[in-house]
Amino acid sequence: MTPVKNILFIMADQLRWDYLSCYGHPHLDTPNIDRLASKGVRFDRAYVQSPVCGPSRASFYTGRTVFSHGATWNHVALSIGERTIGDYMRPLGVTTAVVGKTHLFPDRESLNHLGLDPESDLGKRELQPGFDPFERDDGLHPDQSFEGSGKKLRYNDWLKAQGYEGENPWHDFANSAESMDGEIKSGWFLKNSNLEARVKEEHSETAYMTNRAMEFIEDQGSKPWLCHLSFIKPHWPYIAPAPYHNMYGPDTWLPVHRDDRETENANPVFHAFQNSRVSKAFSKENVRETVMPAYMGLIKQIDDHLGRLFDWLEETGRDQDTMIVMSSDHGDYLGDHWMGEKELFHECSARIPLIVYDPREEADVTRGTVSTAMVEAIDLLPTFVQAVGGEPAYHRIEGRSLQDTLHGNHPEDWREAAFSEIDYSLYSARSFLETGADDSRAYMIRTERWKYVYFTGFPPQLFDMKNDPSEFVDLGRDPNYEEVRSQLQTRLFERLISRKNRVTLSEHDLNASANTEADAGILIGYWDNLRE
Repeated sequence: MTPVKNILFIMADQLRWDYLSCYGHPHLDTPNIDRLASKGVRFDRAYVQSPVCGPSRASFYTGRTVFSHGATWNHVALSIGERTIGDYMRPLGVTTAVVGKTHLFPDRESLNHLGLDPESDLGKRELQPGFDPFERDDGLHPDQSFEGSGKKLRYNDWLKAQGYEGENPWHDFANSAESMDGEIKSGWFLKNSNLEARVKEEHSETAYMTNRAMEFIEDQGSKPWLCHLSFIKPHWPYIAPAPYHNMYGPDTWLPVHRDDRETENANPVFHAFQNSRVSKAFSKENVRETVMPAYMGLIKQIDDHLGRLFDWLEETGRDQDTMIVMSSDHGDYLGDHWMGEKELFHECSARIPLIVYDPREEADVTRGTVSTAMVEAIDLLPTFVQAVGGEPAYHRIEGRSLQDTLHGNHPEDWREAAFSEIDYSLYSARSFLETGADDSRAYMIRTERWKYVYFTGFPPQLFDMKNDPSEFVDLGRDPNYEEVRSQLQTRLFERLISRKNRVTLSEHDLNASANTEADAGILIGYWDNLRE
């Protein structure tokens, strides 16, 4: 089979799976993402390894669960010993760069321990979690070096060059509005979300990152590449430039998805998250309604710029040898289940959109189809490696390549359950619950019928996804479902102990090394000759 030459890996931060028209949103029209779905496979049940930016992305980039790679939260460094996309693609001759967000914290302690110069080629890659440096932007305040990399925000300096005044045009223009009397209205405050951002649309983060991705691709010439175009939006600050700030009114919003039963005798951990500042805010009248125009407008803006990018790829012929993937790192509650942000495991948080376009002839049989397989974020890395002609290192990688599914040969032994987890030790919920740092953990297993969430030290949650797809009725303490919970807890345990921790020895080398002691002169258990 002819390998794919290039890979365009697109990620939108905090994009819900159900806020695209190809996934059924009745009013948010995303024709360009839909166009990609018509050319590829749309995965209908894809889940992240953790519904938090940093750990989720670390799993996308390593092909390993959070339980294995250890970067359990945004500011927990990914170990220098963990191999990421660039580490797997570079030996295959593929230049691998990020344009936008990674939200991974570099392992400076190990860098110093090993005596690696952060300004060396290797040091720079480690500071960019394995990617070749190009355009890193984590959507953070530009007065701070993002994620400990020691680098300032290039986009902020670019805005200055375009004539935007002040030291922080990222905030004052791209993520703020202006009142009638000239007062800056910060996008950090939810009450300003429906206002028009001060930045021109063509100078916004989404437009800028799309342009930079095209520049990277152009710079590669005929050389193979993987471009991780990682949009900062529709992640907060929720604020959009004109004309996207007021495209969507009340008649276009999905109804809020919550029920009073969720607040009555709620699971203690769920209750703690419902009592966080952001959840209380999104549970108030008018807050969600103020945010929705910006959230939906930012998605529409991404789709429009992807249309520009896809047209350019087709005009240059690059679409013929480029695998294109569209996904997100997690969803957004937006007031559903009396919650804001993400973090827990309801479908609006842990489930993501995933569309894969494989340009090869072998994928013609699946174009425009929908897969209901249980897919996880960790499946993309082995898919990429196999697509460019490599062999996934399955003694380290815990995901499975999607290539057979893309080519119409879905494996019969595919997983029947999706797994996700969270470390909430750095959240206000931990103070509310008075738990220890190592006890603030939760794990989800999601089968066709059930969703089971195990909380360390607290009762579990259980949802019947067949009879209660809204996830309103928690059966976690219902005595009638004890056997179901026991079976799912066993299934969760089996998933946890199946992690790949023999990462320095492949199965091939392990098998080749078995029973070779005698050949090396190590005679253990023999009586007086090698036959006994």
